Amino acid sequence: MTCALDVEETARALERTRRRAVGLIVAGLVTIAVAGGLGLLFADTWPRGAVNLPLGLGIVSLLGGAATLFGARRMRRTLGSGTWSAHPAATVGGKGHATSLVLRAPDGPETWPLAAVATRQRYELVRPGPDGVLWWCGDPRVGGVLAAPGGGPLIWAKPLRGERVRRRIVALAEAQGLLHRPAPRQPQRPTVEPRPTVEPAHVQEPTAVPEASVEPAHAQEPSVVQEPTAVHEPSLSTDPRPPLPGGPTYAVLAAHAQRQAEPPGKAPRPEADVREVPWWRVRSLRRIAGVTSVLIALGFCAAMGAVALTGPPERDLPKLFFAGAVSLAGLVFSGYRMLTAGLPTVRVLARAATTFTPAPRRYVLLYDPHGGAPVLVFFSMHGGLDETPEAVLPLVPPGPPKHPRRGLPALPVGPAGLHGWRDLTRDGDAFVVPWIDGRPLWPSGPYREAGGKGFPALLDRLAPPVEAHTSTSSSSKPRIT
Repeated sequence: MTCALDVEETARALERTRRRAVGLIVAGLVTIAVAGGLGLLFADTWPRGAVNLPLGLGIVSLLGGAATLFGARRMRRTLGSGTWSAHPAATVGGKGHATSLVLRAPDGPETWPLAAVATRQRYELVRPGPDGVLWWCGDPRVGGVLAAPGGGPLIWAKPLRGERVRRRIVALAEAQGLLHRPAPRQPQRPTVEPRPTVEPAHVQEPTAVPEASVEPAHAQEPSVVQEPTAVHEPSLSTDPRPPLPGGPTYAVLAAHAQRQAEPPGKAPRPEADVREVPWWRVRSLRRIAGVTSVLIALGFCAAMGAVALTGPPERDLPKLFFAGAVSLAGLVFSGYRMLTAGLPTVRVLARAATTFTPAPRRYVLLYDPHGGAPVLVFFSMHGGLDETPEAVLPLVPPGPPKHPRRGLPALPVGPAGLHGWRDLTRDGDAFVVPWIDGRPLWPSGPYREAGGKGFPALLDRLAPPVEAHTSTSSSSKPRIT
């Protein structure tokens, strides 16, 4: 690879940024034109300043789109002239729209205090997780592009100004153990696998190991999952061993999961059992279907209609017309999404969750650095520590927006019962619903089995591989760049 844009995910993320900028510019121009036209057309009947609100929204959208387009072009120049490098990272927090973070050079104690030029919502898409790895392309003295492992989404970062501020930020990052983290494996670098050397005199045939049955002897309820005789929980170490050439093992992924685990918080609110009631009585399925969004939009439309029936003053009619049009557009959009995507999805999930023959598996709970969504990695029930993953299943965060992890399993590793395999996608992937601790966890996508397209890249993104023997000495002093 010659530049960072050669990474497929990076090119797609940059194109999404460009399209978002163009969409904002077009929306701003249309809003300004419509508001200006209505203002001229009804200049004699409407009061002065009636179109100020839509006109202001159009100007804000136009300026935001222009700034986003400028940033996309700047990132394209940087990504087209450099390559990605993986760095241990620690976020420190900040105020306003700039969030401070520190990157460490992968081959030494040099540190780069940076400020992410992005809104909080955009920064959350690339916030370094407990493993603390980010990809970087650019010059730390001028600025560059940050991305989660895998190459997208993208945000711009610039160096922090002020020597006192830089030293304070680096000190806070050191307190998080930034200097003692293992160096991640570098992207866009060819990996050379060592050749195994085998002594001819001591070669022996491998012994056949009987494979554990994954189907139970008889049908049982989803909440009745046979506990394994022992679920291996590898001990944590500050220097995890690198994964085998065949991919990350159960021991490696379980260690990542234990580092990412958070203390159990407030228990989720109880909800109806999908095995006993229709899907529309299950609160989480109503949210996935989009029923909540439709009801909110319908409530706004009803409120606008009630205000219109009360006979508002003539000077308020343009504002009421604008608010009603926006509410009606939201109702149409949310209703269309519910009918075309939400309802078919929840019907498939409810049908999968009520299958009464669970397949027992071991799970490892990880979090996707692209947005922080939970992901379950599954292994056979009675495999060892060196077993490679069988499949991956992305999940819908079960908690509310402020606490999205509420309702996830209390333990990062453990047993699960998989239900489904009734419906398939066009690519042949099955829809599966895992039951853990007597509760279903709703997936956001199909059951992706090992060997599929992009499966190794997804595992590397969930648990970034590290270089062997790359720990930084505790006596090394950081050099701030």
